[in-house]
Formats: sequence, structure tokens, C-alpha cells
Amino acid sequence: MFTYFRIRSVALYAVALAFLAASASSLATHSWGGYHWARTTPQFTLKLGDNLTSADWRGHLGQASHDWNSPKEFGATSTPLLTAIVAGESRKRCSMVAGTTQVCNGKYGRNGWLGLASINIIGGTHITQGSAKMNDTYFDTATYNNPNERQHVLCQEIAHTFGLDHQSEDGSSQNSCMDYFSNTGANADNPISTRPNRHDFDELNAIYAHLDSTTTVAAMAAMTASASDVTDDPNSWGHRVRQSANGRSSTYERLNGDGSKTLTHVYWTIEAASNCPSCDHRYYR
Repeated sequence: MFTYFRIRSVALYAVALAFLAASASSLATHSWGGYHWARTTPQFTLKLGDNLTSADWRGHLGQASHDWNSPKEFGATSTPLLTAIVAGESRKRCSMVAGTTQVCNGKYGRNGWLGLASINIIGGTHITQGSAKMNDTYFDTATYNNPNERQHVLCQEIAHTFGLDHQSEDGSSQNSCMDYFSNTGANADNPISTRPNRHDFDELNAIYAHLDSTTTVAAMAAMTASASDVTDDPNSWGHRVRQSANGRSSTYERLNGDGSKTLTHVYWTIEAASNCPSCDHRYYR
């Protein structure tokens, strides 16, 4: 009898552990390297500089800003990070401006990328400025020129500058703009993966669970964009530090002379990725 109850207890304990493990694995765990804006208050507002050139793109930015400000619409209770759209200060080149994320679109050329998100880091993990670029050279083509793909990419690129990474990179949909589902072809009319989901807000709350003694959310006179800018030259991204198995996502890092570092997430086109998934697409497209 004792043996029976002991075995039964062990079995129940194993089931409980499995349940806890499954629950833990279901939690959002997609921080981008622990990078975050330093701030001294539980909730803060990040300015999104509007350098966009069309009402269409501005509509997508407005939707993304609304979504990231509305956690309860997605089953979450709160968010530590609010967004506010302000006048841009960069235009096409999308130079970073301290304390803000500058959002831009432009015909950046047939260089293989759809979207580009860059952040500048000081003190190991603190974001000081960011930029998000959408490449109209591809968004003006039949493959990518649809509202769902535009919304997906813009929503993701600005959220990288919050400190979020991808929920998934294999092309499956987690119904989050932080996955790599492609709203193209047969899926062009499908609105899934164009907005955040609850896990994105769970992750933001985890990233910003602590307070800092200083803030990087206000412009700092000592910080200059020239030291950390990512230009139209892909060599300005620095060296490649990782790439997804299907080749659609790459991350680059560059150390700057002022002691900061610049990190760049690149969202490659389907064509660039399929040519050689493991290659550095800057040189093999």
C-alpha cells in the first residue's frame, strides 16, 4: 500500500512539473537581449517621430501606436510603454534622434530588405535612440504592396526599438506582428500577425519590471546621432551576430567610437532569403 501511494504521489508530482513547465514555456520570452529604455517611472511614453511620406504609411503608424497603447484589447492588463506620434526629425535617411524612435519610409533600393530596426545602446543594455525603416522599393511591388504586409512590418520594426524580439522566426503565425508570418500571396488578405498579442505585453512588462536611476527617454545633449547612425550602406550595420534558419531575419552589431553600440534587426525579402538562407544577404542576394 505504501509503495502504491508513493508511486502515485511521484506520478502526480511529475504531472504537476510537466504542467508548470508547459505553463512557463507558454509565457512570452522574446526580449531583444534585455535591451530597454532607462526610466525612473513605472510607465513612460516613447516618442515616435513621423518621417513618413504618405497618408497610407501614416495610417499604419497610427494603428500600430494605438495597438501598443491598448493592452486590454489583447487580453493584457497593462503596459509599461506608451507611444506618442510626433513630428519627425530625420526624413528618408532616418538618422536617430536621442530619446526617440524615428520612423521612415523611402525607396532604399533593391538591397534585399523590407524593414530595418536599429537601436543605440549604452551601459550594456540601455537604449538611447532608435529608428525604423520601411523599404518602398519592395512595398511598391505586387508581392508586398498590401495593407496587411505593411502593417505587419511597421508594427514589428517600431516594437524592436522597444526592446522586443520575435516570438517566432519559422514563418508560422503566433497572431502577433512579432512573428515572421508573411501576409503575401494567398495570405495577402489575411489580417493575422498584424497587431500585438498578449504575450508581447507580457514580455514588455517583464523587460520593464524594474526601475532605473536615470532615464534615456529624454533627449540628451551629450548623445549625437553621427556616432551611431545606420546609413543606406549595409556595411554600416557592423558584423552579423545571428540569422534565422530560413534566412529572413538577421541581427548585426557595431561598436562605436564613443563606447556605445548599435544593433540592427533586418527583415529580408522572401527572395533574398530563399536564394541562400545561411548567407549574409548583404553580399548574396
